[in-house]
Amino acid sequence: MKQLKRIKGTQDILPEKSPQWQALERHIRREMALFNFREIRTPVFEMTEVFARGIGQFTDIVSKEMYTFQDRSRKSLTLKPEMTAPVMRAFIENTLYARTPVHKLYYLAPLFRQENPQAGRLRQFHQYGAEFIGSPAPEADVETILLALHIFEGLGLKNMELRINSVGDPESREPYKALLRDYLSQNIPDPEPVVAERIANNPLRVLDSKDENLQEVIQQAPKLIDHLKESAAAHYHSVKAQLSKAGVGFREDPTLVRGLDYYTHTVFEVTSDALGAQNALCGGGRYDLLARELGDKDFPAVGFAAGMERILMALEAQGIQLAEPEAPDIFMITMGQAAREEMTPWLARLRRAGLSADADFLGRSVKAQFREANRSGARFSLILGEDELEQKFFSVKDMKNSTQENVPFGELTGYLLQKRKD
Repeated sequence: MKQLKRIKGTQDILPEKSPQWQALERHIRREMALFNFREIRTPVFEMTEVFARGIGQFTDIVSKEMYTFQDRSRKSLTLKPEMTAPVMRAFIENTLYARTPVHKLYYLAPLFRQENPQAGRLRQFHQYGAEFIGSPAPEADVETILLALHIFEGLGLKNMELRINSVGDPESREPYKALLRDYLSQNIPDPEPVVAERIANNPLRVLDSKDENLQEVIQQAPKLIDHLKESAAAHYHSVKAQLSKAGVGFREDPTLVRGLDYYTHTVFEVTSDALGAQNALCGGGRYDLLARELGDKDFPAVGFAAGMERILMALEAQGIQLAEPEAPDIFMITMGQAAREEMTPWLARLRRAGLSADADFLGRSVKAQFREANRSGARFSLILGEDELEQKFFSVKDMKNSTQENVPFGELTGYLLQKRKD
């Protein structure tokens, strides 16, 4: 029979890797709490229209990458390719705006895109992110950027760069898009089909191209920041000024755009030289247009998303270990049938006391049990045989200090809890 394997572009997170994921998740939750962001969880699939209306029909995500299917009632559903649109959908549907005018939300979630798998980019991947909904002020942009940087700095990541730009408001952007479309059409006489589509439908996306043949054209293209209306320019200036006052270094990048249609004003990325060509740790910006696409009201918002696989890759490249391998406090070794019959109740007592405990469940020899105790990394081995049962004590071996002593049954949990602190 053919061996079944995981689907292309997915991965198994095995037990030896799980502690790093858990430590990263704990760190994210702690940092979000420091900034008073609260967790939101949305379903793993949504109506396809949430993404078609929210992200935009002409984006690569909607047109090429989504996992879309019909359910039994012939509704079109899509596995989430990103989280901002679902969060805004939940915000509107549950009328969170009626409770308080400003909401600071965060998430950790698996997402799905059917694209070509490569390092740090999978078909099922994991993101965390933050969405600051309700404030149009540039202070909200800065708060969100500071949160993103604070999380990375708290992990110990180094050699990061913050890149920022403004994609303006609709009043600034629409005339600029026409100008850019004319420039690109004149300077790319025979574009590839993908580039031609972007020139026609969303010319800003061409600025984000990594195609070496287009870089000279992109660098010489008209800059949106030179065509911002007064209010958009003032917003961008305020964001830069506040970042500088907060001691945050940044690089202005006029070619930086976000690939989704709902972005306005500030856009930003944090990159790391530990990731090679695909060097973005996170990306985000302001998206005041999204709520109108999903509902009937305007709600200003700003946020970011970060790929957890990429962060773990950057940590590994910089030699940063977030967590030690997991190991039980105790491994119980039994000698003889009578001792083996006492194994389960003693394991239960120890666990009720808050001690992690394991034992041999294969009926192996004492020698094999000692090997397993060593392999498990347990701090203590508890040895129980006929003599120990008769005299009501355990022989406790401290695997860290290579010491061994006899401990009466009634003193065992207190003894182990105290020793664990040492």
